[in-house]
Amino acid sequence: MDSSWSKVLDWRGVGTSVGSSVLAAVRHLPSVRWLSSAMEAKLLQRLAVVQYILSFLFMGPACIILLMYLLYTSCWWVTALYCLWLAHDWNTHKQAGRRSEWVRNWPVWTYFKDYFPIRLIKTHDLPPNKNYIFGYHPHGIFCFGAFCNFATEANMFSEKYPGITPYVATLSGNFLLPVAREYLMSAGVCPVTHDTIDFLLSRNGTGNAVIIAVGGAAESLNSSPGENHITLRNRKGFVRKALKHGAALVPVFSFGENETYQQVMFADGSVCQRVQKRLQKALGFALCLIRGCRLLSADPWGLMPFPKAITSVVGEPISVPQVSEPSAEEVDRYHALYMAAVQHLFEKEKTRFGLKKRDKLHIH
Repeated sequence: MDSSWSKVLDWRGVGTSVGSSVLAAVRHLPSVRWLSSAMEAKLLQRLAVVQYILSFLFMGPACIILLMYLLYTSCWWVTALYCLWLAHDWNTHKQAGRRSEWVRNWPVWTYFKDYFPIRLIKTHDLPPNKNYIFGYHPHGIFCFGAFCNFATEANMFSEKYPGITPYVATLSGNFLLPVAREYLMSAGVCPVTHDTIDFLLSRNGTGNAVIIAVGGAAESLNSSPGENHITLRNRKGFVRKALKHGAALVPVFSFGENETYQQVMFADGSVCQRVQKRLQKALGFALCLIRGCRLLSADPWGLMPFPKAITSVVGEPISVPQVSEPSAEEVDRYHALYMAAVQHLFEKEKTRFGLKKRDKLHIH
């Protein structure tokens, strides 16, 4: 057991003395010393998922509250210094950010991956002398597969695609949150804005891959087990960007992403559904009522995701010419090619990952 805890507490030689002290205390805990290696691994996997969900939901607001609280204490200078740093660093996230390979290689991401488990399947090579836009489908509730496969090295993306640097695009509002923005940038996450995508595809060299969950918040409203619905038919902005910069389009279908939570689905046209969609348009993300498995016996609802396998299959790239001002006809043409590629990828791979031949992909 000691070796596993050492791996978590002593990441790449950092905090050795602290890790040793904690391990000494852990040995004397009756509730821990009797854990089998399998139980210990399961506990660490759950903790890894919990930290991801809590970071996703609460890191930003918690840091705002903490910085405001420090203003009224003798540590007010911490908030003052951070605000000065923020003013100086305000545009960094718009220009490729500040990624950290140390953060992307944290062992916690391996435990996170193993909880489901999450896999990344490569089908074609991607030459590093080009730029790419990956369309990720479906969005799911928390985009577990997108984050694990492209914002961490848990599935060895850099080894599978040498020379390719992935950037996971998310809501720009997340980068207004203090401290949380640093965490996101360290993982290679960037805002899904015109300026940022233009910078990555035109002024940051080649070998860049921007990962976009094309369906966004609207698609997450259809995230529930057994549902194969993606929002794509009227989403053409990413195709226009690909044409403008000559970036290849790469479809990615993540089998199992919708299986991680049971979502409360409201009847079409109901008051609850209308309110949900209005909030989605106003906030930029969807507020879903979800149910997973229980973290503790006292948890009546279940906020942990179901440990269902998630397999992200990266399809064949679609070559796109560079057209500075693409016409509507050109956009429609390559958008149709992309939709056909997503459909083909789904049909080709579905039976390998638990779906039946009669299961269909519904594109909205």
